[in-house]
Amino acid sequence: MSKIPGDVLKQEVLAVLAEAKDKQEKFVHTIELSIGLKNYDPSKDKRFSGQVKLPHKTKVKFAVCVLGDVQHVEEAQKAGIDAMDVEALKKLNKNKKLVKNLAKKYDAFLASEAIIRQIPRLLGPGLNKAGKFPTLLTHSENLVNKVHEMHCTVKFQLKKVLCMGVAVGNCKQEPQQIVQNVNIAVNFLVSLLKKNWQNVKSLYIKSTFGKPHRIY
Repeated sequence: MSKIPGDVLKQEVLAVLAEAKDKQEKFVHTIELSIGLKNYDPSKDKRFSGQVKLPHKTKVKFAVCVLGDVQHVEEAQKAGIDAMDVEALKKLNKNKKLVKNLAKKYDAFLASEAIIRQIPRLLGPGLNKAGKFPTLLTHSENLVNKVHEMHCTVKFQLKKVLCMGVAVGNCKQEPQQIVQNVNIAVNFLVSLLKKNWQNVKSLYIKSTFGKPHRIY
């Protein structure tokens, strides 16, 4: 159960949205959740990772590339989604710089079952090192729905430091949609922690260039 008072969260979401509107940028701001942890030692305590699907999109722009077999490449092209087949991947020739550029260009990758097994052989460890190893795409799944799902998925991963940040919405959304996303993201994070809320030091939300607003 969330310990964030509903009225406080709504008030701070409205403040973040008003701030972003005042800036009148030419792009839509992402709403970010910043988390500070306490009573946790990443070198001794078990590090965690997990992902949760939120009810509303987190980012307006989220570039996905399909590394696919013939059928998936055709489906992606029809839907206007970038795609590469095995021959295109072979042309990268395991070149570290080219693979690094590929990882930078996209936020996430999907790969057909036949392709995903070949990724280490075709590209080396580059995508894995960038934290963007492809998600499996099967022929029983709807490609467009899968991409939408990725737009709504938030991944938490504790590494060496006691702070992390994730996108939980954008300034095109209704305040209530952002409130929903934040609550679900926070509750999921807390469920991953060893001592739940006792490990949470602080929670802030902010727009891309806005100031942080404390919600816990």
